[in-house]
Parts: sequence; structure tokens; C-alpha cells
Amino acid sequence: MFQLEKPERLLWGAVLVLLLAAVAGPFVAEPAHAHDLADQRAWGRIPFTLNVLSNLPFALWGAAGLGCLVWRRRATGPVGLTARHGLAALFFTGLLATAATSAWYHWQPDDLGLAVDRLGMAVAFAGLLGLAAAERVSARAGLALGAAMLVLGPCAVGVWLSSGNALPWGLLQFGGMGLIVWLACLPPLADEIPMASGDSPIRWATVVAIYALAKLFEFGDQLVFDWTGHLVSGHSLKHVVASCTAWPVVAALIPTRKTKAESLQITA
Repeated sequence: MFQLEKPERLLWGAVLVLLLAAVAGPFVAEPAHAHDLADQRAWGRIPFTLNVLSNLPFALWGAAGLGCLVWRRRATGPVGLTARHGLAALFFTGLLATAATSAWYHWQPDDLGLAVDRLGMAVAFAGLLGLAAAERVSARAGLALGAAMLVLGPCAVGVWLSSGNALPWGLLQFGGMGLIVWLACLPPLADEIPMASGDSPIRWATVVAIYALAKLFEFGDQLVFDWTGHLVSGHSLKHVVASCTAWPVVAALIPTRKTKAESLQITA
């Protein structure tokens, strides 16, 4: 008979609480000047140039992560891949999507563009949350949570776009990061990170710290723009820093020792 382990029950309980809060919570409006970013300079034919081009690191990290997974696939074969690697692929794909959707939004900031931007972010969130759950709770919890976020993310965006209520999106973003903080306090599962694969646990504290720094830059958009003598805005720096949440994930997937397949080849 199918049974949930205690960490799985706690995880789904927390998700249920967040879902109920999103449904029954108060109406929260998007800030009135959400699209009024500090740096509105255009260089050549690119409007809001730095806010557009600063999304390039998302694409670079996404491509680097997918490239790392392809290399692992060739080195270990399909047997060496786990649910963790599949969720990592979802996360890196989400980064590529975010690079495109965020650049789209910042080219001409408006509500529809922001909705498209958030759809790209939702894919990255789904992969990242699924990764944390797969590594600290169970592979099935990670896959289920990733799938749930792929559904709930667009739903939250749809609610905001149709009603103006930003609460569901805020809970998905900040509540999701709260889940990662909790999951980071749990020990990694040995069977999800086999020693023979050369993988290492993701440094989730580093992921959270990088994301928190990115949000600080976002909230201090105008302040940073003024402090740097209008060289760069907090929002542009937020893109660059937020993309670096991929760094601990990529680092954990780079083999630190010979894989089983490599060892067998050497022996033969």
C-alpha cells in the first residue's frame, strides 16, 4: 500500500497551506509603478538596453547546465541518470526560457510582457523546487513537486493577469524559496546522489543567499542606479545575480571522481 514518509507529509502539508493561502488570502495588488524601472536608457535600437541584455547570463547558465548533463549522459549512459538529473534539465531549460521571456518583457514593459516573463520563471522554479525535494525528501516527491509547480505557476500568473491579484504569484515565489530553506536543513539522500556517479549535494544555502541578494538588488533598483552614477541599475544586476543560482547546481553535477563507466573502461 502506498504510504508517505514523514518528510513527504510535511512537504505536502506545507504546499497545501500555501495553496489555501493563495485561494483564501486577501487581494494583493501589483505595485502601481511596477514597470517604471530606474534605467530606461536605449542604446541604438534596443530599448531599456541593460535590462534587456542583462538576461544573457540566464541563457549562458542554462546552456552550460544542459551541456553538463549531455556530457554526463555520454559518460555514464542512461543508467547513470536519476530523477535529480531530469529535474536539473527542467531547471536549466527554465533558465533558457527566462532569458527569452524576460528580455521580451523588458523590451517593452507592460502587464502582458510581465505575465510572459513569469511563465518562463515558473519553469525554472519548478525545476529548482523539484531538485531540492528530490535531493532532501525523495525522488518521487521531487518529480511530483516539479510537476505541481509546472501547473500552479501558470495558474498563479493567470490569476494575476485576469484579476490583478498578485498574492498567488508572491506565495509561489517567496513561499517556494521558504520551502527550499526548510529542505536545505534536511540531510541529502544517499540513494539519490550515488557516490559512484561523482555527484555531490547541491549547496542550497548558497542558492538561497544568491537569490536573496538578487531580490535586494531588485528592491534597490533606483538606489543602486544612483549609487553607481547611473552606470547600472539594481534591476539589471538582479538579472545577473539571479542567474548565478545555477552555479551551485552545475557545480554539484560536475563529477568529482571517476564514474563507474569510466572505471570499467580503465579496468578493461
